Amino acid sequence: MRDEDIVELYWQRNEQAITETSSKYEKYCYTISYNILGNVEDCNECVNDTWLSTWNSIPPNRPYSLKMYVAKIVRNLSFNRYESMTAKKRNNGQMPLVLDELQECIASDSNVEGEVMARELGRSINSFIRSLPETEGNVFIRRYFYGEAVKDIARRYGLKANNVAVMLTRCRARLKDYLKEEGYM
Repeated sequence: MRDEDIVELYWQRNEQAITETSSKYEKYCYTISYNILGNVEDCNECVNDTWLSTWNSIPPNRPYSLKMYVAKIVRNLSFNRYESMTAKKRNNGQMPLVLDELQECIASDSNVEGEVMARELGRSINSFIRSLPETEGNVFIRRYFYGEAVKDIARRYGLKANNVAVMLTRCRARLKDYLKEEGYM
């Protein structure tokens, strides 16, 4: 079923929308969640919560890309679960590494002004990623949005893990310089 048809089912409040979304994107969402959490039970819970969150948010939202919409939801739910897990000191996913790698590039504020800055920062990062050569942009997104391991990214693109690590290091350095130019640092 096409994404547009599935979204229309959500707008009609037809529960078949959840079944179709799950059928089409369950493995995709599970992979995203597992890359963040590294725990099967927690991933299953986040994926199931994704369907409920999608149901509750469409309408009023009408996503342009259902795939990216559910990816963002499962990613956010997984990050929330990750924060809960790290408070309990029981995590073994990729996120500690991913977050440590990006920490030097991005400062954090937790107030309204900080939230506005975070949105603007997101736009700037998207602009930066679009400026990268295609492979570098894809590698960056696979690592920092999907939380994939370096070895898995290397295998996907036919590169050596060391080449991917170097590419990511250089991208982070360029991102840091770009964010300085944009006034975020």
